[in-house]
Amino acid sequence: MYQRYDELYKEAAEKGDIIAINNPGNCYFNGIGTEKDEIKTFELYKEAAEKGDTNAINNLGYCYQNGIGTEKNETKTFELYKEASEKGHIKAINDLGYCYFNGIGTEKDETKAFELYKEAAEKDEINAILNLGYCYRNGIGTEKDETKAFKLFKEAAGKGTEKDETKAFDLYKEAAEKDEIYVILNLGYCYKNGIGTEKDETKAFELYKKAAEKGIIQSIYQLGEHYFYGIGTKKNEIKAFELYKQAAEKGYSDSMNDLGYCYQHGIGTEKDETKAFKLYIKAAENGHITSMNNLGECYQYGIGTNKDEIKAFALYKELVERDHIYSLYDLGYCYENGVGTEKDEIKAFKLYEEYENKL
Repeated sequence: MYQRYDELYKEAAEKGDIIAINNPGNCYFNGIGTEKDEIKTFELYKEAAEKGDTNAINNLGYCYQNGIGTEKNETKTFELYKEASEKGHIKAINDLGYCYFNGIGTEKDETKAFELYKEAAEKDEINAILNLGYCYRNGIGTEKDETKAFKLFKEAAGKGTEKDETKAFDLYKEAAEKDEIYVILNLGYCYKNGIGTEKDETKAFELYKKAAEKGIIQSIYQLGEHYFYGIGTKKNEIKAFELYKQAAEKGYSDSMNDLGYCYQHGIGTEKDETKAFKLYIKAAENGHITSMNNLGECYQYGIGTNKDEIKAFALYKELVERDHIYSLYDLGYCYENGVGTEKDEIKAFKLYEEYENKL
């Protein structure tokens, strides 16, 4: 049966049907009705992409990203995802966000990544929904909002399963047993939060540990969180510090921020406010909202840097404009006490009131 489909695709491709050119590429990629052949996969995607097929453009980007039938080329990966996304390809919008998130073929920009994930999520792209939830959960490119994150993870878990969290959990479990690493990450999240199963923080810890051992940056960070707070394991601040450091060295902004916090307060390591300040700077440059707020505090109180109340005020003001709740209080404090700006008790009162209403 599959062999017949493959033959029909080839026949149509020979007549110049661009969709039919892309589809045999899928056949060679997955070994449907023929032997797997990554070089032929790449060549067919390339041919269809040159004729303007958006699916093929996105698929070609994936080939360059992962070195399928060609050498890895992150610049081409980024350009192809960008081209396909501009043509309205939903998966490509998410993939482009991934490039900005990880600095693949372009400068890392977590704010752009967040915006692209949001755009694709609004069009029901399941991976984008998960990625957007991750951004909200960790304050990446936006304000941290665990309620929104939880809703998004629930939505993603239910896609294609009639909103049945138990079925979604079973599917994650089945895939995780086959060592699909990113699914192991999702399964850990299900156990941690009781989605589709009973809450089991010990199992969550074990799953994050398994994925972390395979080098998944998000899991390295999550494992650090488990040790830091004693979730599913004994609290161990030294291990938490080491894991935050490992993920931070791989460019993970959440870990840069939390590592900075460890250095600032001497958690799992010797206190070093200069290192803390530098880490907050680095994460803030990636658009990490919490780090920008921490940076404001460093300037306000002279932590690891010279005191600069004007810079502190400017950071708090920018964060308030970006809807960061906790910066409402900090900006209110600045107006109340004339920190980096003229004293204005009316503005201070309004900011405090808004802060209380949003808590």
